[in-house]
Amino acid sequence: MDGLRAITRTFWIGGMWVIGIVVTPVLFSVLNRATAGMVAGKLFSAIAWIGLVCGAFLLVDYIWREGVRGVKSATFWLIVGMLLCTLINHFAVSPIIANLKLQMNQAAEGLFGGGFATWHAISSLIYLLQSLMGLAYILRRDS
Repeated sequence: MDGLRAITRTFWIGGMWVIGIVVTPVLFSVLNRATAGMVAGKLFSAIAWIGLVCGAFLLVDYIWREGVRGVKSATFWLIVGMLLCTLINHFAVSPIIANLKLQMNQAAEGLFGGGFATWHAISSLIYLLQSLMGLAYILRRDS
C-alpha cells in the first residue's frame, strides 16, 4: 500500500507542479494566447479530476491507517485543504472564467474592469495555495 500511496501523491502533486510551473509557461511562450489558454485550461481540468480521485484515495487511506485520531493531524487537514482547493477552483471559479471568456470583448472588459483578470488571479492564488499545501504534505513524515 505504501507504493500505491507514493504513486498517488506523485501523480497528483507532481502533476500539479509540472503543469503549473513548467507546461503552462511553455505553452504561453510558444503558442498564441488563445490556443495556449485553451490547452492550459484542459490540462488544469485534467489535473483537477486526477486530484479528486487521488485526494479521495489518500484521504480514505489516511483515515483507514490512523482511524478517528487522524482527524487531529495536519496531514489529514492538508489533504482536505487540497481537495477543497480543487473543488472550489474546478467547480466554482473555472466555470466563471469560462463564462467570462465567452462574453469577453474590448467593450465588456472596459465596462466591467477586467473581470476575467480578477477571476484568473483568484484561481491562480488558489492553485498556489494548493501547491504549497502539497509541498507541506510531501515533506510530512506521517503522510
